[in-house]
Amino acid sequence: MHQPQNGAVVTIGNGPIHVIGLHGWFGHARGWGPLVDVLDGERFTYAFIDYRGYGARRAVPGHFDMREIAADVLSLGDELGWQRFSLIGHSMGGKAMQAVALLAPARVTAMVGITPVPPTPVPFDAATRSLFERAADEYAARVAVLDHSTGERLSRHWVEKMVRASTEHAAPEAFGAYFRAWADTDFFAEMTGTKIPTLLLVGEHDPSLTADIMQQTYGRAFADLDIDVIRNAGHYPMDETPVDLATRIECFLADVEARSRS
Repeated sequence: MHQPQNGAVVTIGNGPIHVIGLHGWFGHARGWGPLVDVLDGERFTYAFIDYRGYGARRAVPGHFDMREIAADVLSLGDELGWQRFSLIGHSMGGKAMQAVALLAPARVTAMVGITPVPPTPVPFDAATRSLFERAADEYAARVAVLDHSTGERLSRHWVEKMVRASTEHAAPEAFGAYFRAWADTDFFAEMTGTKIPTLLLVGEHDPSLTADIMQQTYGRAFADLDIDVIRNAGHYPMDETPVDLATRIECFLADVEARSRS
């Protein structure tokens, strides 16, 4: 059911509702964990893309920023023959999906942010920023970032497995540049007033990207917004609670699709 297209895209399903998946900072097109095994391929077709510098596109040069991701997503939509599609974006992918919406709002049916970074720049104290910046080259820094983001409650084996995958699938220079892109890019003014139906899903154990942060940022900019908390999840609900996550994504997108046809 998993069909690579041009090496850099994994498609799942053949249903009429089209969805493009935008991975997070530690992710890649094949890094969505158990989520991909519980998606409804009869109602949906999912296309998971690698950004430049990641996965099958690890050696592809680029600026490694949000607007470049958006342009590549629109090119993918053209290649697939999808004039309109929905977006799901994990973490950094939540900011990337905003860039797509800014570049071509008429093509985006709906958006689901999975523990997404906000449209505003992300505030860091000096020590935390230094840790995140070192993560491009330091294994231990990546471990610390990922462990913290899931509430320091999951097995060391799983944390290190995720970190090893991120080092294998992301070029260090791209990883470092994308940190600055998702942390420092400010889309707030441009996104204010957007009417694209949007669902934000945050993990109860994510210490940084909480429901309150979503309300204070997205809530002040998006006109059609729902925010839900996923229990027993931190920053990686696609690994921690995949069935719950898939159910929420697909119920929301199917409802938006039904409303658009009525």
